Amino acid sequence: MPIERSNIHPSVKIWHPELVNIYDAEIGEGTKIASFVEIGGAKIGRNCKIEAYAFIPSGVAIQDHVFIGPHVVFTNDKFPRADGQWQINPTVVEEGASIGANSTILSGIRIGARSMVGAGSVVSTDVPPLTVAIGPKAEVRRTIH
Repeated sequence: MPIERSNIHPSVKIWHPELVNIYDAEIGEGTKIASFVEIGGAKIGRNCKIEAYAFIPSGVAIQDHVFIGPHVVFTNDKFPRADGQWQINPTVVEEGASIGANSTILSGIRIGARSMVGAGSVVSTDVPPLTVAIGPKAEVRRTIH
């Protein structure tokens, strides 16, 4: 799998570069990327950790110190079609947020600073800073102190 047309800081650790697909991306200092990750046209901040099988498409901006668990999927179009034009809706994951394994983040979402998304959640609305959102339709369950 290729790494093409990307601005990747020299300190980024990609555990198996031959097993990722990264293109048109920007990846900040100190970030760690596991195997079988696809990042296309997204911006990743500094000191992030992206676990295996994550999918991060164009329109996604991940700030510094963010954890992306294994099998996390971001979408970038609310009404995708095979024909016609895509309408990319920007998604932002703010500094220090954590997204648990097997979560799906729909397009146009903002996940607040230092918030947590529980494993297996489907995030279809914004997650405020310093909260925990969990469930098949992720809902804020508590605040983080």
